[in-house]
Amino acid sequence: MSTVTTNIESLAHEERVFPPPASFSQKAHLKSMAELERLRREAYEHPEEFWAGMAQELYWFRKWDKVLQWEPPHAQWFVGGKINISYNCLDRHLSTWRGNKAALIWEGEPGDMRTLTYQQLHREVCRFANVLKRAGVQTGDRVALYMPLIPELAISMLACARIGATHSVIFGGFSSTALIDRINDASCKLVVTADGGWRRGSEVKLKAAVDEALKQTPSVETCIVVRRTAVPIHMEAGRDHWWHELMETVDANCPAEELDSEHPLFILYTSGTTGKPKGILHTTAGYLVQTHLTTKWVFDLKDEDVYWCTADIGWVTGHSYVVYGPLSNGATVLMYEGAPNHPEPDRFWSIVERHRVNILYTAPTAIRAFIKWGEQWPLKHDLSSLRLLGTVGEPINPEAWMWYREIIGKGVCPIVDTWWQTETGAIMITPLPGATATKPGSATKPFPGIEADVMTRDGKSVGANEGGYLVIKRPWPSMLRTIWGDDDRYREQYWSQIDGIYFAGDGARVDEDGYFWIMGRIDDVINVSGHRLGTAEVESALVSHAAVAEAAVVARPDELKGSAIIAFVTLEGTHTPSDQLKEILRAHVTKEIGALARPEEIRFSDMLPKTRSGKIMRRLLREIATSGSVAGDVTTLEDFSVLEKLRAEEEC
Repeated sequence: MSTVTTNIESLAHEERVFPPPASFSQKAHLKSMAELERLRREAYEHPEEFWAGMAQELYWFRKWDKVLQWEPPHAQWFVGGKINISYNCLDRHLSTWRGNKAALIWEGEPGDMRTLTYQQLHREVCRFANVLKRAGVQTGDRVALYMPLIPELAISMLACARIGATHSVIFGGFSSTALIDRINDASCKLVVTADGGWRRGSEVKLKAAVDEALKQTPSVETCIVVRRTAVPIHMEAGRDHWWHELMETVDANCPAEELDSEHPLFILYTSGTTGKPKGILHTTAGYLVQTHLTTKWVFDLKDEDVYWCTADIGWVTGHSYVVYGPLSNGATVLMYEGAPNHPEPDRFWSIVERHRVNILYTAPTAIRAFIKWGEQWPLKHDLSSLRLLGTVGEPINPEAWMWYREIIGKGVCPIVDTWWQTETGAIMITPLPGATATKPGSATKPFPGIEADVMTRDGKSVGANEGGYLVIKRPWPSMLRTIWGDDDRYREQYWSQIDGIYFAGDGARVDEDGYFWIMGRIDDVINVSGHRLGTAEVESALVSHAAVAEAAVVARPDELKGSAIIAFVTLEGTHTPSDQLKEILRAHVTKEIGALARPEEIRFSDMLPKTRSGKIMRRLLREIATSGSVAGDVTTLEDFSVLEKLRAEEEC
């Protein structure tokens, strides 16, 4: 293939640069770019020694014999070591002053609150681990967790890890069909759920979905139910048991199992291009080492911080940066159950003010929603406790980045824009806030020990500011080990595109300073007249116009151009749809990144179809733009009325 057709073209430019505030750098874990570059160099030249040094911070029952065994595409890290992630998140803090420190501060959507110290969390985890053992769960068994964002979800995860059961957290917004697929694929022995949860003032009926799923999941023997909403539910005699009743029957003594470093910690299902979910398998030691270190350095985490990652635990961000990474560092973690705009659009900011949050890690989609709702909501609250802001989930457009910096961070909070995936397990490309000068929209440079590159499809590194395929050239500790039950798919999807190199599925470019700019998913790349354009850049150009709150760009087949660019746009509250505005926006994109990226069509919509985690479902928009209907899986869609409105507009 020629590079003309295999490269992704990058047309965006960003010249603003923000160095870390000197006052922040003075107190940071990593205080300067010189220190960071020294670490990067050491990690590049001696990667195994680097990661082994970082692993010393954790508690090992038995040290490893070999740091890395790499037989492409399979890695084993800390071979021969014995460790337990639950022990590292809980027990090792109990002999220090952290025993009586708040581990979890939880706020429910209706306003109820709970705080668990490390001592109290340890007690609850040990008790539930004994509940699992009494239910017949053994080391190596799989346990499905289908719950709202409540402390019992974190407790369940840590209890599974304590006894060596592999957990599969299934997002609480999924349907019973999605439950069936995931439970059966992993042959789960037990399900933990709740009667329901709260979302925008309404009950999410979780137990009803489980009841429907369990009609077609023969491997499940037991279902344990947390009482959350207290709405009457069906309880199947002999199979279903109340959490609170079982917890009364066990003691709080449950020593952590000494597990092999490569013991399967969790399976997490992520969408696949074939429609069949992929069970991404992560193991114990390497995953813990990288999540622990990235939490400490990327968020410059200190003992006195109140840390809030807004992700649902049903996604990998919640696994790594709500539960395992922060708790292994002895952090105080805030959890919030509900929606960011209930009962008003200032719910997040009232939480920051109420709990004096210091570190906020959220998604660009959420930030764009905050922009749309208006800056009057955050300006109502005292956000002076914030000292660091982070973003995760997709590329953030520069204008949203600037709004986040100025309105939420008051121009003084460093922003860590992080790139990573379910498959990578932990953060891979990121600023280090005390050392890295940031550019709006760039994830900056790889974390020490991570060798990333941008290549053509035939494995050649591209030049500065040339678009290409984001790859990782060396194994890293928190990498996925395989796809559960389908190693051939693992090899094909991640390692066959460029021989021996991890293929991330994202387009990217590296600028003249070595900063990475993520251009969106390869499957969101549009081929216009032989030029491959990343949708993220077109979306960013649209959102940079004052009238636009949010935009999603997809391709529609075009006989002449190959693909036509179709843009779905949500407007700021003071603007109204019109043909004139469409032309203004098309001209704006042309001015920002060139005529090649000019949308063929712009469609206005009050809302865009999103998952419960806030990601825009571009696949559904692509189907609507192409055929006017949706035939694919919609189980992850949060608001089905959005689809109906889009279909109705298509028919008009």
